[in-house]
Amino acid sequence: MKRTIKLAVAAAIALSSTAAFATNGDHLIGTGAKARGMGGIGIGMSHGAESALSNPAMITSVEGTEVSFGGTVFMPDVKTNLGDGSGSHDSAADMSVIPEVSIAQKASDNFYWGVGMFGTAGMGTDYRNATGGMTNMNMVTNLQLMQFAVPLAYKTNGFSIGVAPVLQYGSLDINYVNNTPGAFAMGTGLPSGATSTTKGVAQDFGVGYNVGAAYEVAGLTLGASYKSAIDMVYTGQISQAMHDFTGAPASMISDHLEQPAEMGVGASYTMSGNTFAVDYKKIKWSDAKGYKDFAWSDQNVMMLGYQYAQDNWALRAGYNHAASPIKDQGMMSMMSNLTNVFNLLGFPAIVESHYTAGASYGFSKMTSLDLAYVYAPEVTNTYGYNLTTNPAYATTISTKHSQSSASAQLNFKF
Repeated sequence: MKRTIKLAVAAAIALSSTAAFATNGDHLIGTGAKARGMGGIGIGMSHGAESALSNPAMITSVEGTEVSFGGTVFMPDVKTNLGDGSGSHDSAADMSVIPEVSIAQKASDNFYWGVGMFGTAGMGTDYRNATGGMTNMNMVTNLQLMQFAVPLAYKTNGFSIGVAPVLQYGSLDINYVNNTPGAFAMGTGLPSGATSTTKGVAQDFGVGYNVGAAYEVAGLTLGASYKSAIDMVYTGQISQAMHDFTGAPASMISDHLEQPAEMGVGASYTMSGNTFAVDYKKIKWSDAKGYKDFAWSDQNVMMLGYQYAQDNWALRAGYNHAASPIKDQGMMSMMSNLTNVFNLLGFPAIVESHYTAGASYGFSKMTSLDLAYVYAPEVTNTYGYNLTTNPAYATTISTKHSQSSASAQLNFKF
């Protein structure tokens, strides 16, 4: 247990200094190298200790005690052009490290338990060094999320159920310089050049739970999972950023940013070392506080995965797809204009397809290494906007976004 606590603390320290782009909205497509190598598969297929968040019922595949730790090096490439004639500016938030530590143990013939700490989600852009034109408002955004979970599972006659209480830590920072052209920003009396006064990072803790079930028979595994929404309040961030931009009273704007509920099903079939798997989940952005204010749409996430495994090695491949949760809100109101700019400039969650590959190698019966690589090809979204009351300043914002990441994970079984 002391070793577990030390590993968890190390992961928390690592996460606190990084920012992560995630890929299904602001969520990683999967936690753990095995899941990421198969397109995020984890609802209908067990990955041992790393299954705590995807489906807690799946930790019942461990035969004794399993410890996994590692992380993901995430490399997003984001460019945004505000249509001011200065061209595209590159976001400097182009690399982050996302840690993971998980432990699962078979306590008896039927009961299993575990503990884990996972970097699960985040977003951010960094244009603080942009020069020329509107300099992308020198906007810097940074959302980080980490979850601590304790999965508990029971298995009998091929049927498993599991629950995992979840403690979530989050931090959010938004700042910018509003150098919108024209005499006033949005006709509110705020002069162009007004700087946000959000005064640094806001942090919060929230609680939720994951529940799951699975059934295994003759090489076929079926699974289902539900993740509760987790409400977070980042005091003085969203409300102050919007007040500085629009002049609306900060007291009338919510600082809630709720991580949405998820529900999913999955299945996998193993025959002669070949495993074919498919997962589906819905992410309820449209019901989540904060995200629904910025008109995020629900995502239907489809995952396909394949694994070929032999005695001490395995190869994996996968595909993950979900339509972007952000959409063009048009230019019918100041709020729709503002939503277009903040979504594409500060939170451009527009990537949709992800191609994945992975491998494992067992050095001994006790020790193995998992590797994974994920590539999301470039997507471009262009929306119209006008942040002034003068029609002459109507223009477009265009963002290009692609991603690549590499994951590594060491596993110990005893």
